[in-house]
Amino acid sequence: MRSAEIRRRFLDHFAANGHTVVPSAPLPFDDPNLLFVNAGMVQFVPYFIGQQVPPWPRATSVQKCIRTQDIDEVGKTTRHGTFFQMNGNFSFGDYFKAEAIRLSWALSTNSREAGGFGLDGDRIWATVYLDDDEAIEIWHRDVGLPMERIVRRGKADNFWSMGIPGPCGPCSELYYDRGSDYGPAGGPEVDEDRFMEFWNLVFMQNERGPGTSKSDYEILGELPAKNIDTGMGMERMAALLQGVDNLYEIDETRPILDRAAQLAGKVYGARSGHAASDSDPDDVRLRVIADHVRTALMLIGDGVTPSNEGRGYVLRRIVRRAVRSMRLLGYGDPALPELLPVARDCMSPSYPELASDFERISTYAYAEEEAFRATLRAGTTIFDTAVEDIRRRGGTNLSGELAFRLHDTHGFPIDLTLEMAAEQGVEVDEGAFRRLMLEQRTRAKADAQAKKTGHGDLSTFRAALELGTNEFTGYREIERPARVQAVIGDDGLLPAAGAGDEVLLVLDVTPFYAEGGGQQPDWGWISINAPGHEAELDVIDVQSPLPGLIAHRVRVRSGEVRPGDDALARVDVTRRRAVSRSHSATHLLHTALRRNLGDTASQAGSLNAPGRLRFDFNTPGAVPVSALHDIEDEINEVLLRDLEVRWFVTDQTEARRIGAIAMFGEKYGDRVRVVEIGDYSRELCGGTHVDRSSVIGMVKLLGESSIGSGVRRVEALVGLDAFRFLAREHVLVAQLATELKAQPDELPERINAALERLRAAEKELDRLRSAAVLANAGELAAQARLVGGVQLVLGQAPAGVSGNDLRSLALDVRGRLRAGDPAAVMLASPTEDGRVAFVAAVNPAGQAAGWSAGALVRVFAPALGARGGGKDDVAQGAGGDPGRLEAAFAAVTAQVSGGTGDSV
Repeated sequence: MRSAEIRRRFLDHFAANGHTVVPSAPLPFDDPNLLFVNAGMVQFVPYFIGQQVPPWPRATSVQKCIRTQDIDEVGKTTRHGTFFQMNGNFSFGDYFKAEAIRLSWALSTNSREAGGFGLDGDRIWATVYLDDDEAIEIWHRDVGLPMERIVRRGKADNFWSMGIPGPCGPCSELYYDRGSDYGPAGGPEVDEDRFMEFWNLVFMQNERGPGTSKSDYEILGELPAKNIDTGMGMERMAALLQGVDNLYEIDETRPILDRAAQLAGKVYGARSGHAASDSDPDDVRLRVIADHVRTALMLIGDGVTPSNEGRGYVLRRIVRRAVRSMRLLGYGDPALPELLPVARDCMSPSYPELASDFERISTYAYAEEEAFRATLRAGTTIFDTAVEDIRRRGGTNLSGELAFRLHDTHGFPIDLTLEMAAEQGVEVDEGAFRRLMLEQRTRAKADAQAKKTGHGDLSTFRAALELGTNEFTGYREIERPARVQAVIGDDGLLPAAGAGDEVLLVLDVTPFYAEGGGQQPDWGWISINAPGHEAELDVIDVQSPLPGLIAHRVRVRSGEVRPGDDALARVDVTRRRAVSRSHSATHLLHTALRRNLGDTASQAGSLNAPGRLRFDFNTPGAVPVSALHDIEDEINEVLLRDLEVRWFVTDQTEARRIGAIAMFGEKYGDRVRVVEIGDYSRELCGGTHVDRSSVIGMVKLLGESSIGSGVRRVEALVGLDAFRFLAREHVLVAQLATELKAQPDELPERINAALERLRAAEKELDRLRSAAVLANAGELAAQARLVGGVQLVLGQAPAGVSGNDLRSLALDVRGRLRAGDPAAVMLASPTEDGRVAFVAAVNPAGQAAGWSAGALVRVFAPALGARGGGKDDVAQGAGGDPGRLEAAFAAVTAQVSGGTGDSV
């Protein structure tokens, strides 16, 4: 049974049992604790912890998930994969244990003809929490599972919580006995390769308190409404139904693995047993490749692009691990152009958008592989230089510090460093490398923990939300009466706030727009008119810390504000209109970019502020200036058409059908707001906009730049700010025309001609300066002294000589000395910034005698207080104190006169 069919049967089974089918949330998830969705229940957390009222009593989904904490175990076990799909069914205070167990058993064991998976019920085991007698009774009495196949397990295995105070409860897990080929008998406690877990039923019935670890926390009591959260691993069920050993061999990954094996000239499984512990190293690498190529496809498909931080760094690491594994298998050519199309064909039956969006996906993936190949070339050069230096010093050990620098700074994998070191007969100080890696991880973990806010830190806002949700009315009005629901300070809910205080205010209804979707928040004023007191408040920020809660940051100018007060909320109209113009202009820019560059130019972020906008979008390369001009013209033509701007609310399915653009990574509800600008633009958006396109006035693009790998940024001015910018440009052009005595349209030609003349003059100056410097070569060569059998020239060139000229002078002087005898030259020149530039050169005869220009620099530079280095024939450096030149020259003389080159 193929994975797409497993998916269909799962959703159909639960839909037939009263569950609403909910689409998968995107992998990038807006949660302070998560980079990616890592479990099927993540998008339902607000319902489980009481932040929102669930729109349905029962739900089911197939959720795309990413987990990377066990990335080093990928390929080594049957259980670990970075990308996986979690088939889940959920009850929000509706059914509980008996129904959850019945539904899972029915789908697992019903015949395939009846729509089930057809698993043999006699090979299924169930684990339960230690004291969950209720679950045991249901499994034994209602399902008929023998007691010997029901196993009690402890808190670490069979009790679930989110890791913070809140809902928790016992679990019951279903395992399937795959037979003696996979391990010993005895159930899941004995061997979890033979007994593969495929479904986990979580019974949310308790509330937990704070704790110090996964299992060290207090159970505070039972929840008033009990919930169900289950997860059936798609890949694990596919492995069972397709009769393969592990999740890397199912229909959605095995073709990738086979193609990788074909490219590398390997035969998968030839030297491995059924159990994961019996795997050949090459087979482990092939599994890593299959898993990671599929994961990269899904991440880029959901809008993630490679970068050096956050989600982009995870993607970069996954792509590079796949490329590295191909290299370790002996395949050195670009691999992703061969493997990614295979992954697309495997996954598109379940996710058709991967096929339609493959051009964009592949562009980013192939560019990242090429960038990594360049990194490997650079890292190899650094490695080879280090090995050469080690051998020159008679050593055999590569420091852990260098291995760490190769890994951390240059992205060079430690596996390749170890492999190349072994080929060169050099050992790597792995212990030091591991210590440095541990220190880095510890720092990163501490930093992440410090930044973590989590669901557990929102208790004050939850308390405010319990007083009632807020209604936003700002689409229709900018002023309205309201009632103060809560006053929030640093220490929680407050009874009042007085003049000079800065607090958060929650109203029952508000016209103020909370910052979101790239749009900056409204500012304005709130007036309090309550019996016995009044107050005037400035609104300086508006945020939505929880869904359904809008918090106004206010500064109390006068009077006192209390919960329950009547208020009048007034939005700053000038600011609102300016921000709305920018937001509507952003929609036009997004559409124009896609029309001119293709649909790959998808939104990656934006900022809509008064009079200006910033728009980030995915594209593999720079946007040509001519394309920017076309995009700007197209936008301003739309403004002249005076198109009507309208919005309406519909469901996601209808929004997709009519072609509304959605932002990658954004989570949308079942009902979405669509904003249309005539027949030109249609997007999902919750922001405020102008009524007609002409109200925007003008859009002036200032330029575009790179803000990361595959992500570009366009900045623009809008409305009056754009007009003012053009007015300043006009004045500047007029001034230039007057100075150059030319018409405005002649300025580019005149300025280019002036620049050409300037560049020609600078080249002539450089030539004359170099000639003047080189004129000293004969005089310096004539000053050569025989020191320790070496023709030694020590000299000071004129101040301000460039590094290139100083190097040319040193080589010229060296060339004038006797070629058959050892010769060394050390020249220095004080720089304009009060330092010293210096160059050493040694002829071939000197090198044959054991002398090195780099060694001479290592003597000269410390005496000067500078740094430098280089090769045997030429070396150079800069820095230090010109007042110490005499001492530095003396140090070189002493070194040369003191012995052979080997002593340097």
